[in-house]
Amino acid sequence: MSKPKRERVLADNEAKAVARMLRVSPQKLNLVAQMIRGRKASAALADLQFSRKRIAVDVKKCLESAIANAENNHDLEVDDLVVAEAHVGNGLVMKRFAPRGRGRSGRIYKPFSHLTIVVREVEAEASA
Repeated sequence: MSKPKRERVLADNEAKAVARMLRVSPQKLNLVAQMIRGRKASAALADLQFSRKRIAVDVKKCLESAIANAENNHDLEVDDLVVAEAHVGNGLVMKRFAPRGRGRSGRIYKPFSHLTIVVREVEAEASA
């Protein structure tokens, strides 16, 4: 007497991974996510490996997780995977105060972000 199984949101040739509460502003995270959108998974991993952005390490970890989900949970071929989506969402924003001149204080925002990566298996193009 368990509840019915939830329908799958993604297509059968897709897998996703979500990284939540990344300590970076969504604007900066989106610059890195933009770099990998639409690329083959292997090329995207190589780009992230040599990126000089600090957050690229966490994005790479999330992409590796999405690839592992595709391989282990959905039986997709790793060599045919493409980054279909990489979208960034707002997390919470911690507000802090820092001292300023003449006895005043300034507000400091410390934003968090969420990252969702969807990989899709595409058919290998037949080269004649």
